[in-house]
Amino acid sequence: MLRVWGRNNSINVQKVMWAVGELGLAHERIDVGGAFGGLDTPEYGGLNPNRKVPTIEDDGTVVWESNACVRYLAARYGAGELWAVDPAERARADMWMDWQGCTLLPDMGVVFWGLIRTPPERRDLAAIEAAAERLGGLWRILDQHLAERDFVAGERFTMGDIPVGAACYRYHALPIERPRLPSLRAWYDRLQERAPFRDHVMIPLS
Repeated sequence: MLRVWGRNNSINVQKVMWAVGELGLAHERIDVGGAFGGLDTPEYGGLNPNRKVPTIEDDGTVVWESNACVRYLAARYGAGELWAVDPAERARADMWMDWQGCTLLPDMGVVFWGLIRTPPERRDLAAIEAAAERLGGLWRILDQHLAERDFVAGERFTMGDIPVGAACYRYHALPIERPRLPSLRAWYDRLQERAPFRDHVMIPLS
């Protein structure tokens, strides 16, 4: 059986669990990380030398790094669905997955950690406000892309929507000013129609 190591309030674990839900895979999720600890054990270090979450074990295959986990599950269990067979469509999915991790994440991290994980008296409000403003410009890039398609890789949901969609939930849940981005909002509304997104991603920020 597929095993997923990681706490459910980690966005990176949420990506994997969303993919698991979309694929309808039998699985066991094991709470580690954060308040659960467990990352410093020899057992976990043998699976993931970075000692971060998530890690997945699947019939002898071990994968870590959240987007790599999503890609693996999509390729193994969702070819033609989450995993696009057409290389061009799959490249578009890959592009936006990497955009989430490389371009969007730095400023999302500043805002999320500043407002959710940092006590009010220790917050750098100037840094948070500057990052939030930059985020508006970054999300506008995706808004423009979505003006001509329903999902990030085209007209159907693929693995590419998962990392960006998980980040989009947090963006809308954070108490910050956001520009009007109608195509992004329409896409976000479409994601909310999916039960695995609601079950695994749309949980209170903590």
